[in-house]
Amino acid sequence: MAKLSQKDKAFSLRAIFIGTLLIPLNIYWITIMEVRWYTLDSSCLPLFITPIFFLFILVLFNIFIYHRGQVHSILLFFLLSFLDLLIFITLIYRTSLSWLEILFLLFVVDCFLYLLPRKIPLRPLSSNELLVIYIMLVMSTAIAGTDSIQYLFGLLGYPFKFATPENRWAEKILPYLPKWLFVSDQEALEAFYGGGASNLLFRHFSIWAKPLLYWSIYVLILIFMMLCLNVMVRKQWTEAEKLSFPIIQLPLEMVRGGGEVPLFKNKLLWSGFAVAFIIGSLNGIASLLPYIPRIPVSAWDPANDLGQYITTPPWNAIGWTPLSKYPFAIGLAFFIPADLSFSCWFFYVFRKILQVLGRATGLEGTVRGFPFFNEQASGAWIALAFVAIWGTRGFLKEVFKKAIGKGNLDDTNEPIGYRTAMVGFLLGWIFLIVFAYKAGMAVWVSCTFFAIYFLLSLAMTRVRAELGTPHEIYFVNPENIMGTLLGSQLIGKRNIIPLWFFYWLNRCYRTNPMPNQLEAFKMADVAKMGQRGILWLMLFTSVISLLATYFFNLQLYYSDGARAKCIGFKDHAAYEGFIHINNWLDYGKKVEKEGVIAFAVGFIFVVLLRLARWHLWWWPFHPAGYALAVSFAMDYFWFSFFISWLLKVLLLRAGGMKLHRRAIPFFLGLILGDYVIGSIWGILGPFAFQQRIIFKTFI
Repeated sequence: MAKLSQKDKAFSLRAIFIGTLLIPLNIYWITIMEVRWYTLDSSCLPLFITPIFFLFILVLFNIFIYHRGQVHSILLFFLLSFLDLLIFITLIYRTSLSWLEILFLLFVVDCFLYLLPRKIPLRPLSSNELLVIYIMLVMSTAIAGTDSIQYLFGLLGYPFKFATPENRWAEKILPYLPKWLFVSDQEALEAFYGGGASNLLFRHFSIWAKPLLYWSIYVLILIFMMLCLNVMVRKQWTEAEKLSFPIIQLPLEMVRGGGEVPLFKNKLLWSGFAVAFIIGSLNGIASLLPYIPRIPVSAWDPANDLGQYITTPPWNAIGWTPLSKYPFAIGLAFFIPADLSFSCWFFYVFRKILQVLGRATGLEGTVRGFPFFNEQASGAWIALAFVAIWGTRGFLKEVFKKAIGKGNLDDTNEPIGYRTAMVGFLLGWIFLIVFAYKAGMAVWVSCTFFAIYFLLSLAMTRVRAELGTPHEIYFVNPENIMGTLLGSQLIGKRNIIPLWFFYWLNRCYRTNPMPNQLEAFKMADVAKMGQRGILWLMLFTSVISLLATYFFNLQLYYSDGARAKCIGFKDHAAYEGFIHINNWLDYGKKVEKEGVIAFAVGFIFVVLLRLARWHLWWWPFHPAGYALAVSFAMDYFWFSFFISWLLKVLLLRAGGMKLHRRAIPFFLGLILGDYVIGSIWGILGPFAFQQRIIFKTFI
């Protein structure tokens, strides 16, 4: 990992000012892409796409300032490639942009890049200033992204909009909903779901303001508690264990050197960039012109489904088995230690073998739910949290002693002192329990719910720090775990409703803030930046991002309609949550011994795998690989990880670590090229071609 040497002040006013200006732009772009048009999936990956693209643009501009407008040949190649792409599409496809508009746009860009640095003596942004802006954009994406506030808007009015005489929600659910957390005004809901009512937004502002204010406090308390947890484990995981943090490799290399950027002078970087950029360009054009063949890299490309070619029982039990070849995923996996990336794809294959065995032995048809992957995954992720805590127990003991004034552990360089972190977490915990109690949830139920939620968040943070893998663990959440182990009768009917309307923030976890926070602390550590400043920066960004996200989402829904034109309106969590409420109230959720056994199997298997890694130096299997595989987090990416693992092993055997280090820029280029072309299509699709380009970097 490259060290960054910068003497300039990281938390300069201009860096925070630029970051604050870019936050609304980033959130607006995310809202248009993911909510209005449902494209790009910019916040669905562990390395968010839009912050990398903004960082890329800032670094390019930084280089122009540094060189006073003299264009580097590689940068000129990129700009000309972008120009050629625009001209090619314009020639063969009608757009709302005229030739004059495109030329004028390019002229403005040229003037900005060439003339401004020559005429005005601007000072390039330092490496640390670029990192500050990047961290602000990452945290804003975590709030505005798919699995966060977008799901909240799907919940706010859902039960009052879709209550019917048939579902009898007006009798059995609505009276028990806390009105201060929902919107029940029918005029406001008609405008929200139907659109064409932008003029009513400010009249309805007070209707939305109250529930959004209460949910904002809830979200900010969760974010602060996650920061406190990260403070308590940061030093052990980043300094003592030196976890690899694959996600931060690209942004760190992009900002290294400020205006020099040694990475951008490496030909291997641009080779990898070109491979991904060309593939993305051709696939984007193919979405406009169906007669142009696509290069099948996506998991959803029909040509990539191995399962369609296997039709003979019991082998056809493998079902959908995508052979995706995402350039960015191949690049990301290269920075994972080989034994860890091996575990990611191996356990996916292991899962498919279990499916085949289930069909061959008849268990699939005779034992309902076999092989119980959801329950196995739940046990596995809870076990990952416990083994992470167990492995850190010695350090946590010292943290506790320091917090009560009896230890000697130095916390002067921590974002906040250990006592403050522990007290802050406990105060936040009390607030959450009171908040849930006011919402109708019994204290013991809310304690169980939030304990599971934070255990899962801790496990995901640890896995991200070690593997950098996606963590879309859709079936693993506190609600399902409590239903599996306790059943609805013990939980109680009055607790079922509040339990499931908290589901919006733990449906998939792709934008969970906690892993991003720890990565921000790690980047600050590498860059020798003040940890305390990073913590306050993230809290400040969270507040600004919430306000911007509320504004742009409401403005979009009132203008285009959540159910009218917004293709990516996220009411999945609300729909699924109220289906569960309905079923649990009407039919109950029984504790089934098979599910409990499967949960225990997943838990014990992870513990055994971790013990083997602690005591057997040659043991190749990582427990996180199993947890990711059975929770379906690796379905899209397993084959990309296999390709990357194979290339990494071949390089290490051919030339050792020296050849491995030389190859790093190529794999960074794969990530960067894929993200840049995906972002370009993400701009052209909604704004230039009215989304006649259906292009996604992933899915």
